[in-house]
Amino acid sequence: MAAVTDETTPLAAGPDGTGAERGAPDAGFADAGAADVGLTDAGLPDAGRAPTRLCIASRTVRPVEEMLRFVVAPDGTVVPDIHARLPGRGAWVTARSAALAEALKRKAFSRAFRGKGRVDAALSDLVGQLLEKDALAALALAKKAGQVVTGNAKVIEALQSGKVAVLMHASEAAPDGAGKLDALARRIGEAAGRDIARIDSLPGTQLDLALGRANVVHAALLAHPTSAGFLARMKRLEGWRAD
Repeated sequence: MAAVTDETTPLAAGPDGTGAERGAPDAGFADAGAADVGLTDAGLPDAGRAPTRLCIASRTVRPVEEMLRFVVAPDGTVVPDIHARLPGRGAWVTARSAALAEALKRKAFSRAFRGKGRVDAALSDLVGQLLEKDALAALALAKKAGQVVTGNAKVIEALQSGKVAVLMHASEAAPDGAGKLDALARRIGEAAGRDIARIDSLPGTQLDLALGRANVVHAALLAHPTSAGFLARMKRLEGWRAD
């Protein structure tokens, strides 16, 4: 079996030259005994190494940004490691709730951790909560960096400046108000030859807490690394919730 998750052995070169073929089944996954060693790793690879890992649910190799790492906590329970920083051996699952459900159905964690991991019934809920918390923390960081504007008038002004990367509405925002801003964002994006991302899955109460303001309905994030970080985390959260 190719050691797709070992901390010292690089992936076999695939068609893209960066590692095992992405999305391709690992031919040795079904082997018993020593093959199980490749189901876990000791963390993210060093710089220059191919950032791919084996999904223990789908038996495919994927980029780590599309996956979630799980480790066994000191009390013996399997816990999510959404930043891939916790010590110990880790098993990876595609960042979709359906993939985690499949891993549980296959008892894949038990195999990956050689029977040492105990799975709590609320694991999927915990993952969703942590991903949401991570996204909101990234939004707060963008606000701290001065890259977030709120309020209808300021959002319009920001859109017209051509600096907006993400347009955001509270999930309970009125359709007409959100629709007008969306239309403006589309026109400006088309004129500039780029897309302005749209997010409307967070309730206003969470936006209020993350941004330190009351009654946030519409907001815009300006083009900046902190905004890109928030968008990446929101995509992962929405992907998790999509199933």
